[in-house]
Amino acid sequence: MAGMTPDATKREAIHSGLQRIKLRMESIIRGKPEVIEKVLICLLGSGHLLIEDLPGMGKTTLAYALARSLDGSFQRIQFTSDLLPADVLGVSVYNEKVRDFEYKPGPVFANFILADEINRTTPKTQSALLEVMDRGRVSIDGQTHPVGRPFMVFATQNPVDFEGTFPLPDSQLDRFFMRLEMGYPAREDELEILRGGVRHYDQILSEPVVPLGTVLEWQTEVGRIFVEESVLDYMLQLIAATRSESTLQCGVSPRGALALKTAAQARALYHGREFVLPEDVSLMLGSICGHRLKTTTHGSDPLEERRRIDGVLGHIVESVARPL
Repeated sequence: MAGMTPDATKREAIHSGLQRIKLRMESIIRGKPEVIEKVLICLLGSGHLLIEDLPGMGKTTLAYALARSLDGSFQRIQFTSDLLPADVLGVSVYNEKVRDFEYKPGPVFANFILADEINRTTPKTQSALLEVMDRGRVSIDGQTHPVGRPFMVFATQNPVDFEGTFPLPDSQLDRFFMRLEMGYPAREDELEILRGGVRHYDQILSEPVVPLGTVLEWQTEVGRIFVEESVLDYMLQLIAATRSESTLQCGVSPRGALALKTAAQARALYHGREFVLPEDVSLMLGSICGHRLKTTTHGSDPLEERRRIDGVLGHIVESVARPL
């Protein structure tokens, strides 16, 4: 790194650290380099991730692999129809010794939370996560309790047409920085999985490759990545196009626009750059904005709904000219 500026040296160290995490996760999650890259971009952006796919696709393992790569605390919360907000956030109980109420933290107090099958619980319990996802804290009986940092929620969701599911409300969806699908593995990767045999996620033995506290330093660097005015204008044109698209009920909100900017900066940092390229914006548009949109025919088959939205966003990217 001789001759490099301090900022360039820092970016190189971040890029190197992210690649170590990526390699460690790839040794656990076979054949999903693009998914792992986006998970790490989400981590850099201090965001929460919604993973929507069929059961058994490796969603839980993905979250656990990241926690183990960073030596972060991990909690898995199984969401069911009878789960209560107190089961997630904790509860105040009366302590006879001190003659006062004492707060007992719930499982949400960890660095990495797996909210498994989040759409199997009621809207009341789903909404219990709103404050902690937005502000990193839990308010109980007038007292505020910060959760650990870094803090990242991985929520898994089965397709909403499965029996016994409750669609996430728009306010909840908007708290997720990014939405991903795992997808089926390629033949060669699935063959490796079969050769390895059955292995539960909590049986994974993996030494951390990056100190947990380092992630906080990385996250502060994201906002320092330069976004040139023409790229900001390109970003705004894409957002504006979603708002004028007749097949969409409404466009991307200002919160979604800010998330897209952060994701573009995080992607640039992930690739070791100090500035955002137009492709950082266009490549992140679907993952950042897709779950924030609904078509005018919303209510039909959810898989078809997602395909329509992906098609609309793809058309928008093709129709809006990139800055030179």
